[in-house]
Amino acid sequence: MGVEPENTLRSFLHAEKAGMDALELDLHLSKDGALVVMHDTDVDRTTDGTGAIAGHTLAELRELDAGDGERVPVFEEVLDAVGSPLQAEIKDAAAARALAGVMRRRDLAGRVEVSSFHDEAVAEIAALVPDVRTVLIASRWGADVVDRAKAVGAATLALNLRRLTLETVERAHAEGIRVIGWVVNTQEQLRLARAFRLAGVTTDFPEIRRMGRTSA
Repeated sequence: MGVEPENTLRSFLHAEKAGMDALELDLHLSKDGALVVMHDTDVDRTTDGTGAIAGHTLAELRELDAGDGERVPVFEEVLDAVGSPLQAEIKDAAAARALAGVMRRRDLAGRVEVSSFHDEAVAEIAALVPDVRTVLIASRWGADVVDRAKAVGAATLALNLRRLTLETVERAHAEGIRVIGWVVNTQEQLRLARAFRLAGVTTDFPEIRRMGRTSA
């Protein structure tokens, strides 16, 4: 999203061409049940429309400009447009069942990792899709965050780098849980992530990959 309209096919193609290891996207359900790729619960910030995603049909969402003439994609279109591994974040817990259906039909457990801030969504997708890899996300968390990840079977924690501590990382690693940090957009943030020995980071700028190879 740092260089292209976020959550659009153009942005995913750009990231894939830049050689990113995986692409992250966000999922909501439209009024008629389509798996819409968009970050916010409403369309106001990222399109020229207004109102909640859940209040629009897919046909109505298709009429919106998602930036530079891009249209709002659905999950299946992203699957077909790029070949990279994906991390699909369930923004709306109700989307878990719809996502599970697509993953089972297309045998995506090996390609798509599923993440969410919602513990119940992580638990539900794990119950519905055999062998799915799941990620519990947190921006603010308590001392129980590692226990929460264990409780829902999440193999990875995705935590806000600005609030991350070495203690939390060490507790997760002791339980065999990977930790990734978000969002890493500067050299300083990248150095911190490396000092914590994180399994990975998310970024808005593809050039962070080049910085990671050349910076100390």
